[in-house]
Order: sequence, then structure tokens, then C-alpha cells
Amino acid sequence: MAATPQKLANRILLGLVVGIVAAAISLAIGQISPGFLAAARRFSSAVLDPIGQIFLRILFFVVIPLVFASLASGVVQLGRLDRLGPLAGRTFSLFFLNMALGVALGLLMMNFLQPGNHLDAGAKARLLEEFGGAAQKHVATSASQPDMSLSSVVEMFMPKNLFGAVVGQQRNLIGDVLPLILFALLVGAAGTQLSEENRGKLQRGLDLVTELMTGIVHFALRLAPYAVPAMIYSVIIKIGVDIIIALGVFVVGCASVLLFHLFGSMSLFLKLWTRWSPLAFFREIKALLVTAFSTSSSNASLPTALAVAKERLGVSSSTAGFVLPLGTTMNMSGTALYEGCVVLFVAQVFGIDLSFSQQITLLLLSVISAVAVAGIPGGSLPLIAGLLATFGIPPAGIGIVLGADRFLDMLRTMTNVGCDAVTAVIVDEQVKRADAKAGAAGPTTS
Repeated sequence: MAATPQKLANRILLGLVVGIVAAAISLAIGQISPGFLAAARRFSSAVLDPIGQIFLRILFFVVIPLVFASLASGVVQLGRLDRLGPLAGRTFSLFFLNMALGVALGLLMMNFLQPGNHLDAGAKARLLEEFGGAAQKHVATSASQPDMSLSSVVEMFMPKNLFGAVVGQQRNLIGDVLPLILFALLVGAAGTQLSEENRGKLQRGLDLVTELMTGIVHFALRLAPYAVPAMIYSVIIKIGVDIIIALGVFVVGCASVLLFHLFGSMSLFLKLWTRWSPLAFFREIKALLVTAFSTSSSNASLPTALAVAKERLGVSSSTAGFVLPLGTTMNMSGTALYEGCVVLFVAQVFGIDLSFSQQITLLLLSVISAVAVAGIPGGSLPLIAGLLATFGIPPAGIGIVLGADRFLDMLRTMTNVGCDAVTAVIVDEQVKRADAKAGAAGPTTS
């Protein structure tokens, strides 16, 4: 019988603690006996690293099909876009603004705190030597990469060989995922033009692929209680305790900006576009936020979100029924913010500098890929691994943050769901205002 999400989270957290304690003891013994430390590092490379790689490779397996199926399905399920009217336009504009602002705040925080720079140059050199490959190539070539131009943008999004770009190793280290995303969006847009019967078949097929890939993610998460201590022990024993300090700064910074986006940015949205007092609004949705935090699942929070929106916030059934289910799938503000933070943090840990243009690309990719995240605990992990690979950062670097992911998952789910509720209130007030104006300017009699 599979463990419940809460039991699994407790086991992962316990594994993190065990790995850290075991590594600290090994380092202490190594101060007395250098031979023991060398043996521990050989054991980590020979035994523990492969255990962690099994977990990571399962996640890598699902990146391509999960991104494609989720994004294409998200577009197809909208139906004929020209029939949705102003409701859809307002909703999608707010979704994009929510997520883009969240990622921008996260990247600003990461550039200000720079938690990955708490490692000294020697530790970063050891990380590059350990994980090598694409990271070293990126460090060596990123300074000489040409500036962004129209031709380079076309090549990034539309290579001559789609499958070669997605599957093969690209010369352009920020182009791997983009063609797949564009192709998925095109397939979804074309799917909306199909007959209702064929559109339904396509939708069911894409949803089936998404469900299968999500099942594989669940398999990987069952290994997490064993992979997390293996990976964290291996990293600490090879790099030193500085990695724990860097991780702690990352967690505090990431948690702070998630809470700021939810209670700060969304309060501004409420002030600008609604008649709600932020304090009164968040008091009304307290039960929803607690549900999202405790379940770490946007999907599991949807029934509560619908009830709170209609009964506590006074949102019309039609608006709530459109915005909130769609938001559960597409409006992943906290997730997009977190993805950008993780990529930049791991890049800093490895001493990889992402230029301003690359961080703008990261912002856009985080927004788009967040739409493909399954609304389940740990659903963002495969997408984060894909983003790391896209920027030439060793995907195995995700193991550094994995132990802290559960707590941050709870916070980002709460942010996701809270932003959905704010969006529903804003859209509902705008629709009611537009309907009132239309009624006031109704047909005149002669």
C-alpha cells in the first residue's frame, strides 16, 4: 500500500536529517582520520551516487512527454478560443501577470541574496569536477556566446529538426526546451479547431499521457526517502558543510518571497482592481489557504476553493467555475517563482553565471513550464530538472534542494491557490462591472 503524502513527506524529511547527521559525523571523523574521509567519498561515488541517479533518471524520463502532453492539453481544453470572449482574455492576462511577477520577484531575491555564493571557490570547483560535463562546457563558453538577435531567437524556438533539438545535445544551451514548448502550443491550438468529437478524443489522449507520466513521478517519489539521504550525504561529504549554509539561506529567501508575493503582490492587486480590503479577503480565504498548505495539492484544494469563492467571496458560479478549475491547471504563480529560484540557486552553487538575457528567458520558461506542472505534491520536480538541463546546469543539482522541497511545496501550493482566488474575485468584479455598463447602455426606445 502506497504511503500517504504526509507520511511520505515525513520520511523524506527524516531522510534529509539522517543524511546531514551522517555526513557531519563522517566529516568529524575525517578530521582525525583522512583515510576514512577518502573511503567515505569513494563509497559515495560508488554506491550512493547511483542510488540518487536512479531517482533523478526516472524524473528525466518523463520530462519530454509530460511537458508536451500537459501544455497541449491545457490549450485544447479551452475549446474554441473565439467563443470564450472577454472572460478568457481577462483571466489569461491575470494568470500571466501573476506568474511573471512572481518569477521576477524570485529572481530579484536570488540576485540580491545570492545564496549559492556562500560556497567558496574551492567547493564550487569540486562540484564542477564531480558533476562536470555540460556545466564545465557552459562556464567555458557562456562568456563568448553571441548577443540575442532575431535570427538566434528563431533558431531557439524553431530549429530545422524538432526531434533532434529536443532529444539531442544543442549547441545553444538555452534552446533545448523551447522548441518542444512551441510545438505543444501549436498542437493544442490546432486541436481547438477540430470537431467536438475529435477534440474530445485528442483531449482524452493527452490527458492519458499526462496521467501516465504523473504515475511515473509517483514511482520516483517513493524512492525519495532513500535517494534524498544518499544525495545529501554525498554532496556534503565531498563539498563540506558550506552547502548546508547555502541551502538554508535559499530556503529562507524562497519562503519569504513566496509569502511576499501572496500577501504583498496580491494585496496590491486587490487594492487596484477590487473593492475588497486585503485583510478582509485573506480572512475569508483562511480555510482555503490552510487546505492548500496541508495537502500540497492544487487539485485537492479545488473543491474548497469553489466553495469559498461562491459562499465567502460572492463570486458568481459561472466565473468561479471557469477561473478556478483553469487556475488549478494553469495559474501556478508559486510554482513558477520556485522554479526560477531553484535554477538560479543551483547555477550559483556551480559557479555558472546566467546573463540578464538568459534570466529573462528563464522567467518566460518558468511561466510556461509551470503550466505543465501536475497539481500534486512534487509535480514540479521533472520540469525543474528539464530547466536545469536547458541552461547547461547539471540536473543532478536538484538533489541539493530536494530535502527542503516538501516544505517549500506547501508554501508554493498555498501561493498558487491564493492567487487563483484573487484572480477569480478580480475577473468577477470586472465582468459584473461590464455587464452593468452594458445594461445601462441598453437599447433605447424612440
